[in-house]
Amino acid sequence: MDASFWAIWWVWGAAALTLAIVEILLPGFVFLGFAIGAAIVALLLLAGAGFTLPPLLLIFAALSLAAWLVMRKFFALPKGQVKTFNHDIND
Repeated sequence: MDASFWAIWWVWGAAALTLAIVEILLPGFVFLGFAIGAAIVALLLLAGAGFTLPPLLLIFAALSLAAWLVMRKFFALPKGQVKTFNHDIND
């Protein structure tokens, strides 16, 4: 694969969509952070940013980490709290 292949916006968009589907199948907010990072890189490339592969990977990694940290802050249980169930779903 040519290095310019990775500078095409729809490749990153397809990766974002694939990672979002994987997140639906395997929930845990891990793949969703990667999907958000890939989607933002796709938007940057669609807007005309002309990056080569190494900066794109760095941007993808930084955005994925930031997205994961934000989701962890907003969706995680408070520190020390454990999710428990006091009743059966069938009751």
